[in-house]
Amino acid sequence: MAKTPLSPAAWIDAGMQQLAALGPSALRAEPLSRHLKTSKGSFYWHFKDVPAFQAALLQEWKAGALATLAADGEMDGSTTDKLIRFGQSVQGDTAGPALRAWAQGDASVAKALADVDTARMERLSALMGDMGIKNEDFAKAAFGTLIGLQQTHLDDGDGLVAYAALIDVVLAL
Repeated sequence: MAKTPLSPAAWIDAGMQQLAALGPSALRAEPLSRHLKTSKGSFYWHFKDVPAFQAALLQEWKAGALATLAADGEMDGSTTDKLIRFGQSVQGDTAGPALRAWAQGDASVAKALADVDTARMERLSALMGDMGIKNEDFAKAAFGTLIGLQQTHLDDGDGLVAYAALIDVVLAL
């Protein structure tokens, strides 16, 4: 039985999984081929080289993150519901911590991350503004909490609970 050829999307999906699990060093033809149990030839059939693959993966992550942000903005619900959904979206970005580490040594990754962070901060500031909270430092603190908890080993899966507690404190002020 012939094996179905892998698509570029399958390679990118595998790259996202491996990036989240092992970091940016896993984003090479050899380890990805082993992970997918296929040849490197399949990789090079779809991508000119590793940098082209990494650029495609980064573009896919950025487009997905911005699309999720836009879709969340279109959903109904109270502003509190939207704040929680925002937190779930950021916490659900499993590649985020690895992307932040990768961005330390790669300007194109840093740029994509900054673009997404800016869009996320604008959304969070707008949501807080809808609740009458005009001081942008509160939005920065809430966003920093989401990102920081992802980066630490202190997040035992309850990072969203800590974020919600911070939002509750801000709202109580």
